[in-house]
Amino acid sequence: MKKHLRELLQQRDYEEIVDLAERKRRTLGTLTSLTFDPDPQIGWRAVEAMGLAAARIAESSLPYVRNHLRRLNWLISEESGGICWRAPEAMAEIARHRPDLFDDFIAIVVSLLLTLAEEDLAHFRAGVLWAIGRLGPAAGGHIKAVIPAITSALDDSDPQVRGMAAWCLGEIGEGGLLDGRANLLRDEGAVDFYEEGLLNRTRVSDLVRRARTLGQ
Repeated sequence: MKKHLRELLQQRDYEEIVDLAERKRRTLGTLTSLTFDPDPQIGWRAVEAMGLAAARIAESSLPYVRNHLRRLNWLISEESGGICWRAPEAMAEIARHRPDLFDDFIAIVVSLLLTLAEEDLAHFRAGVLWAIGRLGPAAGGHIKAVIPAITSALDDSDPQVRGMAAWCLGEIGEGGLLDGRANLLRDEGAVDFYEEGLLNRTRVSDLVRRARTLGQ
């Protein structure tokens, strides 16, 4: 199954993946393993496909999807013995399709900026920021408490984190918080940014401009 799913991800044939998941629920677990793929674009597509597949499975087997989300949350910890570095993104991608069913997991994803130990958050911060931005309006009332953590990330030494923080602010409707940050408009730091099936290289400054446009 893993080889077949990888081929479908290469083709970005999400419709076939969703149909397969409806017949074989373990597709979610295989997609999780594909987030580790050596090709990062395949890993990101596995995250995107997981959200679509989970939404379909939830229609007939909600407890199965909730158990999958619990496992993803567990895979963020070292106790799991096999950390899934894309777990926050995968949880967000699942929850954003059905926020009415998974609001508790939306809260978990957003709160990772506050609950993870600093040494762990250093590895997850950029991904959590992407996850929060991907949730966008669905994050709703959970956002206010983490706004300081998001804005603080604008000064991170890692351009990937700075870029994701800026993009995140735009997606959650807080692009105005970038006003007065002229330094970020000159920030040429490189950022790998996944959107609409493609992983591209962009710059912090480009993501800042985009976020500010959304905030106007």
